[in-house]
Amino acid sequence: MSEADQHTRTSRRYVLIMPTRDEQAYIGETIECIAAQTVPPAECVVVDDGSSDRTGELAEAAAARHPWLHVVHVPDRGERRVGPGVIEAVYAGYEALQTDDYEYICKLDGDVTFPPNYFEDIMKRMEEDPKLGGASGKVFNPAGDGTLIEEHIIDEMIAGQVNFWRRQCWQDIGGFVREVMWDGINFHRARMLGWHTRSFRDDRIRIIHHRLMGSSQSSIYHGRMRWGRGQWFMGTHPLYIIASGVFRMRERPYVIGGLLIIVGYIMAWVRGVERYGDLEFRKALHRWQLKRLRLGWLLPRE
Repeated sequence: MSEADQHTRTSRRYVLIMPTRDEQAYIGETIECIAAQTVPPAECVVVDDGSSDRTGELAEAAAARHPWLHVVHVPDRGERRVGPGVIEAVYAGYEALQTDDYEYICKLDGDVTFPPNYFEDIMKRMEEDPKLGGASGKVFNPAGDGTLIEEHIIDEMIAGQVNFWRRQCWQDIGGFVREVMWDGINFHRARMLGWHTRSFRDDRIRIIHHRLMGSSQSSIYHGRMRWGRGQWFMGTHPLYIIASGVFRMRERPYVIGGLLIIVGYIMAWVRGVERYGDLEFRKALHRWQLKRLRLGWLLPRE
């Protein structure tokens, strides 16, 4: 093997951490998608986060078939805690990693499917751009009639369901924040440090998410309220949350979903809910958000 080929092989070593809770309907398909990858993972840790169904059993059965997969069982916390609970489970998996020889790290949901070339394609794109700190495909939901509906995220962000990072960038930004909106905070912290991230609209790396985003806890309505609270925590500018809520009105649940995002933000504001404590981050976030709204003239002069 040539030195160049050896470098490519080394640079394409990645680890997957899959936090799961009550995913028996989907986890088998997700694991089979991993097993079918043209470049298999160096390691995959499934975290059974207090499941009350057969998730842990199915994961253990898969681990018996795949030497790169093992399972960590976390005691039941009593409820699915989207955001901080998920990230706690991610870190339980991270601490259980058996290898330190990898270039990429990915938080992977247990209810997604993707093509066999997915991770190879993503790593090729990152090899071509050394400052691309994280990347994903676009995410789609099955509509029930055979069609797919895209979960809209801006092109500069990575899908939260398959959150794939260059290890160096992930370490630079301090890993995952253990709160709602961890993915948004990661995106902006990477941008502040000179990295950039991207989600590519390309059918060859399309991600199918078998649950509607924000619907995995109590209901989609609860999820939209939580989204608004998360935006408050992150430090989002009030004008941006209004624009975001109006934009999201065209997604399921139509109109009310966008309104609930705004309501969740306002309720957190009124109640004085704690915010992400990095003031420089918040200033940088406001600059970015107002410029995207073409309201940069509202920014204070520096």
